[in-house]
Amino acid sequence: MERRKALGRILLAGIGGILAFGSYKWYDWNKTPDIPWLEQKKELLTALADTILPTTNTPGARAAGIQDIMITFLKDCTERRTQNEFISGLEDLEDYCLSAYHSSFSQASEETRIAVLSYFEKKDKPLPGIWGKAAGRYLGKPFFTTLKEYTVKAYCTSEQGATLGLRYEAVPGSYHGCLPWLEGQRAWATK
Repeated sequence: MERRKALGRILLAGIGGILAFGSYKWYDWNKTPDIPWLEQKKELLTALADTILPTTNTPGARAAGIQDIMITFLKDCTERRTQNEFISGLEDLEDYCLSAYHSSFSQASEETRIAVLSYFEKKDKPLPGIWGKAAGRYLGKPFFTTLKEYTVKAYCTSEQGATLGLRYEAVPGSYHGCLPWLEGQRAWATK
């Protein structure tokens, strides 16, 4: 066989492999998300959110019951690629916990949960600069970024979070632009 034919076939096989992999990833990013599977993972979402926002002198994520709000955010307020990234991230998290710690995330100790979340925070760290913005826009937000964002949003919009975790007045009075900040005062629930 001649060298040119061999190099041409190798090049053709490489391009074909790249196109096949690219087509698969494009399908994976744009497929219909498995929302029924996500709705079955309420306990996992509760454990994840409670590890991020544990109960202290204010109620935690479990007490606020934010898992239903998070699922609603994911179903109704999230683009398809980010939904697929989140569901894929949950599957990876479950697999990682079972292989590395031989237990599910929900059954793991607090130290193990923190270690797992630290691992996924490092793994899902967005790229810096313009590359990170482009990846977030065209490939979807990373799993851990979406998890943190929706945990905080769901907690701050829940009744427990808004009234006991933040300072909230249902019907605020007149506007006072400059008030002194008192030591230990909570942040306002409304912007």
